[in-house]
Amino acid sequence: QVQLVESGGGLVQPGGSLRLSCAASGSDFRFDVMGWYRQAPGKQRELVASMPIGGSTNYADSVKGRFTLSRDYAKKTVDLQMNSLKPEDTAVYYCNAVIRRMITNRRDNYWGQGTQVTVSS
Repeated sequence: QVQLVESGGGLVQPGGSLRLSCAASGSDFRFDVMGWYRQAPGKQRELVASMPIGGSTNYADSVKGRFTLSRDYAKKTVDLQMNSLKPEDTAVYYCNAVIRRMITNRRDNYWGQGTQVTVSS
C-alpha cells in the first residue's frame, strides 16, 4: 500500500511564502509522476505542478514564476515551494503520485489527505 503524507500548510499573508512537503511510504513500486493539485471552495480540483519521471515540470499558468516543484526519488518526497502568495492561492492542496508496481507493472494513482493553505491579511 502506498501512502502520501503532506505537511506545511497554514495561514500566510499576501506576498508571503510557504513550503509544502509530501512523503510517500510503501515499497515495490517506482514513481511515474509526482505533483500537487489544489481545490478552492466551490471549484474543481486543478493541477498546480507535476513532474513526470525523466520529464520537465508542468506548472499551471497562475503559479508560474512563483511556485517551484522539487522531488527526491531516493527519499520519495515531493515539495512545493510557494512564493509571492496571493489570496487566490487559498485552497486545499493535495499531493498526487502515479506509481508503477514493480511486479505487475500496473499503474495506480494516489492522493494525500490534503493540507489547507490560506492567504489572507
